[in-house]
Amino acid sequence: MAKEKELSSKKVLTDLQDPDDIDIVIREKEKTQDYSEEATEVSEAKKTKRSNASIPGDKFNWDSLEEEDVYDSERSAIEELYAQTLSKVVENEIVDGTVVALNKREVIVNIGFKSEGVISINEFRYNPELAVGDVIDVYVETAEDRKGQLIISHKKARSLRSWDRVNEAYDKDEIVKGYIKCRTKGGMIVDIFGIEAFLPGSQIDVKPIRDYDIYVDKTMEFKIVKINHEYRNVVVSHKALIEAELEAQKAEIISKLEKGQILEGTVKNITSYGVFVDLGGVDGLIHITDLSWGRINHPEEIVELDQKINVVILDFDDTKKRIALGLKQLTPHPWDAVGDDIAVGTVVKGRVVVIADYGAFVEVQPGVEGLIHVTEISWSSHLRSAQDFLKVGQEVDAVVLTIDKEERKMSLGIKQLKPDPWATINEKYPVDSRHKAVVRNFTNFGIFVELEEGVEGLVHISDLSWSKKVKHPSEFTSIGEELEIIVLEVDQENRRLRLGHKQLEENPWEVFETVFTIGSVHEGTVTQLTDKGATVTLPYGIDCFVGMRNLTKEDGSQVALEEKLPFKVLEFHKNNRRITISHTHTWEQDLKKEVGQRERKESDAETTQKAVKKLKANLEKTTLGDISELAALKSEMEQNAAKSD
Repeated sequence: MAKEKELSSKKVLTDLQDPDDIDIVIREKEKTQDYSEEATEVSEAKKTKRSNASIPGDKFNWDSLEEEDVYDSERSAIEELYAQTLSKVVENEIVDGTVVALNKREVIVNIGFKSEGVISINEFRYNPELAVGDVIDVYVETAEDRKGQLIISHKKARSLRSWDRVNEAYDKDEIVKGYIKCRTKGGMIVDIFGIEAFLPGSQIDVKPIRDYDIYVDKTMEFKIVKINHEYRNVVVSHKALIEAELEAQKAEIISKLEKGQILEGTVKNITSYGVFVDLGGVDGLIHITDLSWGRINHPEEIVELDQKINVVILDFDDTKKRIALGLKQLTPHPWDAVGDDIAVGTVVKGRVVVIADYGAFVEVQPGVEGLIHVTEISWSSHLRSAQDFLKVGQEVDAVVLTIDKEERKMSLGIKQLKPDPWATINEKYPVDSRHKAVVRNFTNFGIFVELEEGVEGLVHISDLSWSKKVKHPSEFTSIGEELEIIVLEVDQENRRLRLGHKQLEENPWEVFETVFTIGSVHEGTVTQLTDKGATVTLPYGIDCFVGMRNLTKEDGSQVALEEKLPFKVLEFHKNNRRITISHTHTWEQDLKKEVGQRERKESDAETTQKAVKKLKANLEKTTLGDISELAALKSEMEQNAAKSD
């Protein structure tokens, strides 16, 4: 029975007219590794068919070809059996495919169909680690083209599924791989599941990146940090992955830290305020003040980048992950090595390291400093800034004034190296001696001048001029100018000198007393006007203040600036050096005199008239003997009247 069935199958297969159809069946059977009995029969049928093709037409079994019932039933069974070995493929759908082979140009993918698909290697640039056996997404474009080839695409499959994959990775906080395609403004463009995502430059690494081009065409791991659903924008970060690893390392390292522990680290970064040291996954900071016991201007004076150094842990914060390190603490404090050679009264040499307004710090040994206060720089009592005397880096000699090794403090002095000028002040600057001094400072009450370093004196504003009234010293001289002075008084104990300038000349008021006598009139010039009066300059440069009531002019007009008018001296005070003058009195006295003369004339005329009338009345009563006396009286009165006229 089995033999009959075998013969029947052979007969049906023999009826396949096209040998190529038999080749297709055999190839697909071999591809699916189906070595069933039917596949063996197909192989043998192929041989039989080929042999029949060579048989002449008169020997061909045409009867078997005409047996339609046998042919149709056997063929249907074979087609059904073959169909069971193939996957159902629907065009325009995404399916899973297995990489079966790949080369520099193509990737061969098996999706379980009767033929394999070919995909360009360029679609896998994002995944350089692709290997045989990897399962990938493919999009079926055509199940079979005119050449019978399966057309599939991995890029389209990724594009269709990318947005869902991106959102899924974001929701699950997954780590994804991406291919860096190119650089752009502010960062890079990364291919993630077929979507172009933005990688900011600050999110590439924990270290600042200067050259972005070195990352182009690289595949890296990323974390999706932001998605804009409206515009379908995706932002990724590689730095977030590194930070997560570093945080884990930091937590582990910090948990093992102890204050005072000494560790080895690498100088990672140098700033103006300190040095960052990598302790093997966690960074610590050495502040500039903890680099050296001595003063330094910049940490680069002590360490270099990538230098291996030992540091001591000063403090750390578990919460903020901050570690304070020290370098100078690995060596003894220099103050502990200060010997007896530095004591009060000894002279030391040092270098100026810091200058402030109140003084200068001088380093006498590495890490051992002393302060020279500004009052200890010069014998001068007029305080100035230390910058006027010293400069940073200058080498100086100083005397140790005080020292406290426990508090690590020391005060120094420079002026003690010079003799005190006030010790011989009476011999060098006796009273009434004349000198030249430099104007150093102004006050409302006078001028401070310097005769030499450490010797200063005051010229009171009243001792500047005999004649001119000085309201402020700046009207008389300028700072830095040289001024001649005379010593009026010396106070060695309090280090004070009272000086004068006007005393260089004789007191002119002795002469002025004979010139500006009371009642005398002199020409004056109005040099200044105010609401209360005017300043008038008389001859010899004497300034006088005249009130408004003494400035009234005869015509009632106001005086003008720089106008010259006569003034009458009303008062003269030699001791107070003050003269009271008036312009009004010059014309008021003349007016009063004229009025008085007029009144006297009128009074004399009236008296004469009264006398004449009385005389006439008496003549009528007198005798002839009295006429001569009356005539004489009349003549005398007429003479008096003539004199008065």
